[in-house]
Amino acid sequence: MDEVPRRGRPPGTSGRELEVAALRLFTDLGYDETTVEDIAAAAGVSRRTFFRYFDSKAAVLWGDFDAEVTELRAAFDAIAPDVAMMQAIRQVVVGVNHYRAADVPELRLRMSLIAAHPGLAAEALRHYDAWEREVARFAATRLGVAADELYPLAIARTTLAAARAAFERWAVLADADLPVYLDAALAALADGFANVSETERYGARSR
Repeated sequence: MDEVPRRGRPPGTSGRELEVAALRLFTDLGYDETTVEDIAAAAGVSRRTFFRYFDSKAAVLWGDFDAEVTELRAAFDAIAPDVAMMQAIRQVVVGVNHYRAADVPELRLRMSLIAAHPGLAAEALRHYDAWEREVARFAATRLGVAADELYPLAIARTTLAAARAAFERWAVLADADLPVYLDAALAALADGFANVSETERYGARSR
């Protein structure tokens, strides 16, 4: 198999090298058959170094997503208070996503691996929950309520659903960068889908 292409964001350190090695091994040997030791050896680092970057084999597939959660928190903390809540959420979520159309082949590979393994699909819930908590925390602050109350939870979960829909359509079409799709989906969500015809073109291109 050819080397997994690098993503649009700047090259990383050995953490990125571990991701590339892991994806190659998962594809060539199978996810279950690949060990942490295999990944470390393929990247030319020690097992101890692997665990400096990832706490498990499965975590290799979620490194960027977890970094995005950290970025979400920082961006929400920095957003100006006069920006309307849903506009702020849209601005932050779009702003922390850096994927380009050229990144799609690698992301499709990650998605297929996660979908093919029940354990990885279950692991996804933990990562999505962390993402939702950051949105709920911000919404709760704006609304002056607890983050586990109805509206912050509803805002967080509908935002994640819209973002996932944008990601999935983008991964199919690969005709623009991910922020284009996210912005369209979150703008429609903030507008209550009142002008949804303006964004239908993102779902019609493959027909």
